[in-house]
Amino acid sequence: MISFAAPVEDILFSLRRVADAPSLPNWDDELAEGIVGHFAAFAEGVIAPLDGPGDRQGCRLDSGRVRMPDGFGGAFAQLAEIGWQGLSAPESLGGMGQGPLVAAMVSEIFSGACHSLQMVCNLVPGAISTLLKFGTEAQQSVWIPRLAAGHALSTMCLTESGAGSDLSRIRTRATRQGDGWLIDGEKIFISGGDQDMSEDILHLILARTGTIDDGVKGLSLFLASKSQAGSSIKVTRIEEKLGLHASPTCQMVFDATPAELIGAEGEGLKAMFTVMNHARLDVALQGVAHAARAFAIASAYAAERTQGHRADGSDAVLADHADVRRMLDEQRALALGARAMVHVTLVEQARGGAEALADFLTPVCKVFCTNAGIRAADLGIQILGGCGYLTEYRVSQTWRDARITSIYEGANGIHALATATRGLHAQQGAGADAFDALIGRLSDHPEITVLRETWRDARVLVSAAADPATPAHDFTALTATLFYRAVWARFRAVSDDPDIARLFNRVLSAPLTVALPMKMADGV
Repeated sequence: MISFAAPVEDILFSLRRVADAPSLPNWDDELAEGIVGHFAAFAEGVIAPLDGPGDRQGCRLDSGRVRMPDGFGGAFAQLAEIGWQGLSAPESLGGMGQGPLVAAMVSEIFSGACHSLQMVCNLVPGAISTLLKFGTEAQQSVWIPRLAAGHALSTMCLTESGAGSDLSRIRTRATRQGDGWLIDGEKIFISGGDQDMSEDILHLILARTGTIDDGVKGLSLFLASKSQAGSSIKVTRIEEKLGLHASPTCQMVFDATPAELIGAEGEGLKAMFTVMNHARLDVALQGVAHAARAFAIASAYAAERTQGHRADGSDAVLADHADVRRMLDEQRALALGARAMVHVTLVEQARGGAEALADFLTPVCKVFCTNAGIRAADLGIQILGGCGYLTEYRVSQTWRDARITSIYEGANGIHALATATRGLHAQQGAGADAFDALIGRLSDHPEITVLRETWRDARVLVSAAADPATPAHDFTALTATLFYRAVWARFRAVSDDPDIARLFNRVLSAPLTVALPMKMADGV
């Protein structure tokens, strides 16, 4: 087994040199480096050793309670005691008050060390953001300190049987009861719906206050706590999954569960999108983490595994062979480029006044980075050959854990459709205009300029399409490829590393695997 090592240098280089975080007025480079270094040491020493055993042992449902794998409770207790759960919570409410960029560094490392534990813990930042934006002062003062201290973890209860991506079909009902509400219904696919690590669990529940004919306009957001709900919240099963075995995915029943409204009645989806938008970039970083981990495993193995001979007759290792080098280069390029795409998005968002650009880039990052993680893990299995298909080196676990990322928090096809519709038309195309301008700022390399013109032509065609769903996949892939190559051009411009130059040439010379505008015209 190859031990986890946090890619701290790569993360800091991406933020500093590619995404230009130091240009932000509130960026504290020394503090950011200190925080990421401390968390990396904690992740390597405490969290990562649980990943393999947790995958093998999994979670279990015991008399209605979820039991986490051995060691997870102790690791969470240390995580909470140090204060990591409150990283992004305001200092006035018991947190560290750090922004999205520092949180992104920590989240990527957490995912690389143990995606399952990160899944259970990292819905907390989104819950805190939702409470800060939509909660009452009383809700904020009660719950944010508890979340920041690790006394409570949180969930996001959206999905129902028959109401997955189409939230207009949600039937879980909220009924007024005096000054409060009662929730009745069933939810499925609830990550961390129960666990035995925290004292309490804050459930954010999307429930219907209007009629079914009201669609999403009849949905409202509520909070309910495990400690106050008692037996009115039941976990009826834990799903058996391909991966993330140590993350309990629960089916839950709410039976007259006491709850509080968050935000305005009928605006639940608006409030829930605060959690979801945070989660989507977080999932993109999960893809980055898996790509980086797959490369780390594969490159270490390929550097030592003897295979064949060099031209001089001496023993060769796998990394000496051209096809293996090709696959390693693709892994490395995907990890670095995907990370930079998220970092650029977060830095642009932090500048202020870039909401339209962030909205445009978020689904693009989610699609590209999750596919990058899956692709890099698959390449890792191929590089290790028969050993990759075994569990010993755990690149197979990397693939299994990565595979969900293109499905949850909105299947990638849905994000592609959003890019080709809302992304091109919202606010008269402000997000797409801002993306076009961003590419120009990232690089004036001739080949990027040519691809940018191709993208502009495609934008015109897709914007005018009677049915944009048909070209949505290809257009989003083209958009992501342009963004990916532009950040790689930025890498090349700010680095003297010959390996970066070589990888940049590899990235540019790779054939486009998406339809160009003339081919897209068949579907518009």
